Amino acid sequence: MAYPSTADLSPADLAAPRYYLSPGLHPSAGITHAVIDPATLEEVGRRVEVTGEEIAAVLARVNAAQKLWNRTDAKSRAKALHALANRIETADFTDSAILMSREMGKPYPEAIGELANVAPIFRYYAEMARDDAGKIAGTTQIGSTQYARYEALGVSVHIMPFNFPILLMCWTVAASLAAGNGCIVKPAEATTLCTLEFMKVFDGLPEGLVACLPGGAEVGKALVDSDRTHAVAFTGSVAGGRAVAMAAAAKMKPAVIEAGGSDPMIIAASAPIDVAAAGAVTGAFHMSGQVCTSTERIYAVDAIHDAFVEAFVRETRRLRIGNGLEKNELGPLVSKAARDKVMRLVADAVAKGAKIECGGRIPEGLETGWFYEPTILTRCTPEMEILREEAFGPVVAVCRVADFDAAITAANDSPFGLGASIFTTSLEEAIEASERLEAGMVWVNNPMIDNDALPFGGWKASGMGRELGRQGLDAFRRSKMVVMDHKPQIHDWWYPYPDEWFLDRSGAGGRKHV
Repeated sequence: MAYPSTADLSPADLAAPRYYLSPGLHPSAGITHAVIDPATLEEVGRRVEVTGEEIAAVLARVNAAQKLWNRTDAKSRAKALHALANRIETADFTDSAILMSREMGKPYPEAIGELANVAPIFRYYAEMARDDAGKIAGTTQIGSTQYARYEALGVSVHIMPFNFPILLMCWTVAASLAAGNGCIVKPAEATTLCTLEFMKVFDGLPEGLVACLPGGAEVGKALVDSDRTHAVAFTGSVAGGRAVAMAAAAKMKPAVIEAGGSDPMIIAASAPIDVAAAGAVTGAFHMSGQVCTSTERIYAVDAIHDAFVEAFVRETRRLRIGNGLEKNELGPLVSKAARDKVMRLVADAVAKGAKIECGGRIPEGLETGWFYEPTILTRCTPEMEILREEAFGPVVAVCRVADFDAAITAANDSPFGLGASIFTTSLEEAIEASERLEAGMVWVNNPMIDNDALPFGGWKASGMGRELGRQGLDAFRRSKMVVMDHKPQIHDWWYPYPDEWFLDRSGAGGRKHV
């Protein structure tokens, strides 16, 4: 892996304000904000906050483009999406990956990997929409053809998080485009620059069909509230997800909400300790714990608890922490507020009896930037805030439990239900866990994996609706029932009814079945 330096982008490129992408429109007149590198606290560039007039102009253009796109046949839409995938596969995303790392701290291998692996989702939905366009049902009467067909909703709004700004955007944009919609992306404030850099790949689609409108919560609210948008996809905090869901519901718009979680991991008595420890390191500390499906709570059964913790600590100490553009597994947290939250949760846990096995501090020599050491806490108990909140940082709480049943009960004792995982060699425990864990996704011996063909989403406070798979496509289209009599005829149940169908005054007679 070649690690680029910040010198790979010119000073003019880094300093230039980045505006919204919509062909034929002038650069935004909105106010700009500095983008700060969380590793160095240096200014990366500037991002813009689009104006209300610009939002209205983009909405008009995307709606116009969508009407033409929706009239395109499924084969032609699929061809266009395959061409888009070809363009993604052959593009050089170095600049966008550098921007991503500089904007939010992600290590470069993860940034370039994210960008290089989004093409398959466009291919998947190109063919899914072409293959699955409706259903012929068994008829309820002779001479009638009865079926359901799927149609586009119109224009979808995609409100994105900072942690996977490109991949998660493509998950829902690909499905929406395949269904015949136009798309407006509202990037996370922290990852506006890399998103706009990536948006260039959409230039090959019909003009105006996909647009990017940078800004904060007010831009997102304006898009959700607009009568010219018709569906919403949101990934972010629980509070943000609830606000977006309520706003969408007020407009009767379908919404897919992915609102994070506090994922549990169970270490069963039969688990191979070395494998479980390595899996826990990745589950807990991947991207400094800033993954919606990060492992935040570990329930280790008493029989292997001590051996697991020892191995877990040993593996964690191997991790390198520093600037994401250097050879490090862990970069900084995205902001001071993010690190402050982690520090608060650690302090609360320690005050209530938790033990810091490793980490628990700002790394020596990395006082500049929002770095925090990967932290393992043991002796954790339910009254600690870290077991009730989403930490979203490089800290994990380990709890000792008596047995497998106690682990399942404790894992489910949470307001969240996004993902859950278990390490075990017992087939019985694996199947029991898959059935009893209260989560939208369950991983056995391999955490955090996704699949384009399987639904991704959570239970409880972790969200509603699904991304990916057939359900991910259905989120951006509506069904229409069609009943077609190929031979017009008068049916016996049509008006007016025969006299013998009515009751006489004595209550006798009348049709028994209509």
